[in-house]
Amino acid sequence: MNGEPESAVRDEASGFAAYLSYYREQIVEGVSALTPEEQGTTRIPSQWTPIQLLSHVLHMERRWFVWGFLAEDVVDPWGDWDREQPWDVPPGEPQPRWEVPDHITAEDLVPLLRDLGERTTRILAERDLDEVAPPSLRWDHTNGIPTLRWICFHVLQEYARHAGHLDIAVELAHASAGVEEEH
Repeated sequence: MNGEPESAVRDEASGFAAYLSYYREQIVEGVSALTPEEQGTTRIPSQWTPIQLLSHVLHMERRWFVWGFLAEDVVDPWGDWDREQPWDVPPGEPQPRWEVPDHITAEDLVPLLRDLGERTTRILAERDLDEVAPPSLRWDHTNGIPTLRWICFHVLQEYARHAGHLDIAVELAHASAGVEEEH
């Protein structure tokens, strides 16, 4: 995908779908621009790798739209983390980290992410943005249950943030390999 979605998008759900697709593809392109070795190499203090980020956005989008909004069962919803409930860290325990099993490659994850993206696009086309997610195991119910619109904003900001993180990791990988970046 070359560039931002067209400014002619007039309805909110289509705009969300277009921007989610845009950032999803930015992440796919960034990870795909790296060799398999570079995809598994960290270059930043927080120690995540590009393939871990790819796995994270796949699990994150699935958690919010499929497990959360649709209230469907999802196998291993926290499979991108090294522990369930990564936000609940007992004192003295190490901070949770993203992880990807050694046998999983970007080529395995990209089609799953794109299929999920198509599903998200269908959800946005078929459902009302003011619809509230049904009660499910996804929500702790302490802060209320979000609308589809809120979920879209949350997932979109997470994609945008991680796409920026990945841009830096790719630039660092290319610099260490002597590849000149195009701007």
